[in-house]
Amino acid sequence: MSAPKQTPLPAILLANHLLDGDVVFFTPNGWSRDPREALVAEDRATAEALEAEGVAAFKRQEVVDAYLVDITRDSHGLPVPNHFRERFKVRGPSNRPDLGKQAEFV
Repeated sequence: MSAPKQTPLPAILLANHLLDGDVVFFTPNGWSRDPREALVAEDRATAEALEAEGVAAFKRQEVVDAYLVDITRDSHGLPVPNHFRERFKVRGPSNRPDLGKQAEFV
């Protein structure tokens, strides 16, 4: 039997807010829509703590579908998801980049 797959590090915890469905990120101060504030797990212990927070937040009915996302850092040190699906979730709809959160978090 093989070991469970682990998300490569560094990683952030991404989820959907339960009431409005928006993508949120776990930060040192709780959940935020701003990906720049995401708490980055650089080690396995922090990654496990983030996963535990995702489970706890689901039980508190704050978020759904919380999972770790492997990232790289851009030239400003900000987290950028490595996979297209998560980059798309962070940016929001691509048909109007001048509107919504993608315009806010340039």
